Amino acid sequence: MSDTAIDTSAAAIADWLTGRVAYYLDRPAAELRPDVKLVEYGLDSVYGMSIITEIEDRYDLELESTLAWDHPTIGAITAYLHGLVGQR
Repeated sequence: MSDTAIDTSAAAIADWLTGRVAYYLDRPAAELRPDVKLVEYGLDSVYGMSIITEIEDRYDLELESTLAWDHPTIGAITAYLHGLVGQR
């Protein structure tokens, strides 16, 4: 997917990421808070890797497999990703 087709604002990244996490957790996105650790919601390493793969595909990035553990909340991942895509 091309960068021009994707909104890379922090709000758009957070909305998209929240939706993906909600999908994997089978929970409504409205229940997820940006400051709660993903492991507290029950996100396991398999789903964590799946989300990383989706992030890489969507934003055309190469990420470390430890992303969800290095940046353990939706808010932390959003800030990290926004910093990366903002450097382009």
